[in-house]
Amino acid sequence: MGADVLKKLVDEEEKGAELSLRPQSLRDFIGQPNLKRQLRIIINAARKRHEPLDHLLFYGPPGLGKTTLATLLAKEMGVDIRVTSGPALERAGDLASILTSLEEGDIFFIDEIHRLHKSVEETLYPAMEDFKLDLVLGKGPAARSLRLDLNHFTVIGATTRIGLLSSPMRDRFGLVQRLAFYSNEDLQKIVIRSARVLGLAIGEAAALEIARRSRGTPRIANRLLRRVRDFAEIEANGQVTVNVVREALAMMAIDEQGLTKTDRHLLQTLAREHQGGPVGLETLAAMLNEDVGTVREVYEPFLLQAGFLKRTPRGRMLTRRAFQLLKLPLPPGWQDQLFSQE
Repeated sequence: MGADVLKKLVDEEEKGAELSLRPQSLRDFIGQPNLKRQLRIIINAARKRHEPLDHLLFYGPPGLGKTTLATLLAKEMGVDIRVTSGPALERAGDLASILTSLEEGDIFFIDEIHRLHKSVEETLYPAMEDFKLDLVLGKGPAARSLRLDLNHFTVIGATTRIGLLSSPMRDRFGLVQRLAFYSNEDLQKIVIRSARVLGLAIGEAAALEIARRSRGTPRIANRLLRRVRDFAEIEANGQVTVNVVREALAMMAIDEQGLTKTDRHLLQTLAREHQGGPVGLETLAAMLNEDVGTVREVYEPFLLQAGFLKRTPRGRMLTRRAFQLLKLPLPPGWQDQLFSQE
């Protein structure tokens, strides 16, 4: 079996496991309390007026629940949802086939919406604003334009890089909300709920140990829980205790801060070889043998949120907390002025 085929099978298995752990109602969705309150108000108002939801845009790091929220909104409104991604919509015709199939009030979810092709995005503008679809039939002198009426629908967009979304697109969303990293307490509740779905007995202390190492992300918490379950079944007679969690995650090289070997390699290289920075993003990517997008979207958000890394006009720099974590002294002449503002 080829490596690509094996990777695809593993990805599909992970995706299926993740789907089974998703909440089935907005009430069961844990975390993001301010966003949930806003969504509850929007849902109730739309129901009262017998109207579809306004267009919504969710942004933030991956794994925080953007797709889950879109699915739950469809369930709360009692409508169908069509799911696609920006790169999958290559031509305006792809978009037209989906839009013309939507029923009144249906939700059209576009993941990675910042990667929409320009022609597809421009076709989507009148559809979102006026529920009209403008098509050009034929070519050359015989070409003619056709405007179709669409059922009223809701676009829910999701992106990890809202800065790449054009202003005309952003302005067409009635609500634009950022999903924040989760607290350890909320992640603990998610782990306990997921363990119950998996039929796994776990105590609050063991669940908190997993939560603390989950980088503020439910997707990571659920993934670690499944790996801890595997370890416990083989090495601990199915008993998930704090010590079992620690042993399982130590085997995966995930420390108490939730940092992986790659994270620590990044911090240690910045500290030892670059005196804490500043270092450009492309240099960071080369250090890790990763592409720039992976560093920016996978590694960097948590390191910034956790206070180990800072963005400056000249590049990325380690913070005093990072040197403390690595048990390394600050380099001579280190910019103490930077840390006096922390």
